[in-house]
Amino acid sequence: MSAEKNKVILRRFWEEVFNGRNLDLIDELFAKNWVYHGPAGQEVNGPEGLKQYLTIYFNAIPALHAKVEDVFAEGDRVGSRATCIGTHKGELMGIAPTGKQVTITVICLSRLMNDKIVEDWELVDLFGMMQQLGVFPSPTQPRK
Repeated sequence: MSAEKNKVILRRFWEEVFNGRNLDLIDELFAKNWVYHGPAGQEVNGPEGLKQYLTIYFNAIPALHAKVEDVFAEGDRVGSRATCIGTHKGELMGIAPTGKQVTITVICLSRLMNDKIVEDWELVDLFGMMQQLGVFPSPTQPRK
């Protein structure tokens, strides 16, 4: 597999699955034994697990859209950085809808094998998102 082909697969995820909400495409792009390593030790397994995980975010932030800032590859690894923007309209992690817009930075390192994504390590700025939702004070907010 070439690094360029791997980059195309990752771009398809961002554009067609994430932005296009084509969750059925996950079965084509991800291996059956796919593993996600997320913030705070979170782990999601398999294409069905990914569909459920994304659905939680899409229900909470229906118009969530990713602007892919960078994609780079070497061998079987592809790194991507995206800025995701949307408005919080549904419950998320126990937080009632706030109606606030959030901008979330996502950095992901993906490993591919046989034209499928088999593993992801992702850093998501959840703390920044929580500040934007008003759960945590931001450094620019005055202390009470």
